[in-house]
Amino acid sequence: MTLSVAIRHRVAAFALDATFDAPGGVTALFGPSGAGKTTLARAVAGLLPTEAGRIEVGDRVLLDAGTNLPPQARRIGYVFQEPRLFPHLSVRTNLLYGAPPGTDPAEIAAMLDIADLLDRRPAGLSGGEAARVAIGRALLRDPDLLILDEPLAALDAARRAAILPYLERVRGRGTPILYISHAMDEVVRLADTLVLLDGGRVVRAGPLAEVLADPGAAAALGPGQIGTLLDGRVTVRGGGLATVETSIGALRIAADLPGDRLRFRIRAEDVTVATTEPTGLSARNVMAGRVESIGPLGDAILLGLSVGEGRLLAQVTPEAVADLDLAPGRDIWAIVKASGVGSG
Repeated sequence: MTLSVAIRHRVAAFALDATFDAPGGVTALFGPSGAGKTTLARAVAGLLPTEAGRIEVGDRVLLDAGTNLPPQARRIGYVFQEPRLFPHLSVRTNLLYGAPPGTDPAEIAAMLDIADLLDRRPAGLSGGEAARVAIGRALLRDPDLLILDEPLAALDAARRAAILPYLERVRGRGTPILYISHAMDEVVRLADTLVLLDGGRVVRAGPLAEVLADPGAAAALGPGQIGTLLDGRVTVRGGGLATVETSIGALRIAADLPGDRLRFRIRAEDVTVATTEPTGLSARNVMAGRVESIGPLGDAILLGLSVGEGRLLAQVTPEAVADLDLAPGRDIWAIVKASGVGSG
């Protein structure tokens, strides 16, 4: 189900002027604090009046020149940073609040691993459990669109890591999701489409892999965020490392990434290039490749490398390009440290 947004709105000195289209799946809004992520999400949900614009979810128009559906008619489930559970109600009753009559919470409760919490009150829940209940409550309203507004921001790293697999399950249900985050590890794990916001405007929007590899998006992404997005299958685990089969070959990476099917990123700044096969290295990944493209990346140079059946990005200095005589068509060796591969 597609999501199409074109909104203009002003709040005091802040002006939101954002336009993007997403084909469905998980669309992540990413940008620095104050970029307008939550303002945009609230406008989509109808919680913030807008001066002008158009919002469509699938074939339903939520907002245009002649239409402005109230929040309760937009069929949007909204999960805030704070779970906002009713303290006097049980988990079961919180889950069913706003759900159609006769709704059975069993399937959602099982998916989110909260079935044994149904008779508890919110005061007896951990932060991670409360977050899962809030997500379940939104899903049980059978929304056309689910907005998750930094749902993990209040949790520590361990609890965030524990909840991400549940969000992957939610993604697997097929409900379109607008996901707001300032944490790139969450975006890499979950998103299909990435919308970069800065100063209330969309800097870049498109498929996640394309935006992460776009030098023009580097400033909005933040330092060190440009890189290659890969999918892989774990074949071996042991010794603190995992072997993952990918389009660029078998990679040895840190074994703390969960699951047998992985999506992860290799930052361009974590890739080293050599023109002769290196030996005596502590790095676990050395792969033959070829330079396909050379372009600017701020004060650095971004190399597009053909490796195996895929593509890899490397960030080098202008001096390295000159000293190694790097040019399109030059055969090279790409070196990637196992510790340089991660979901974030």
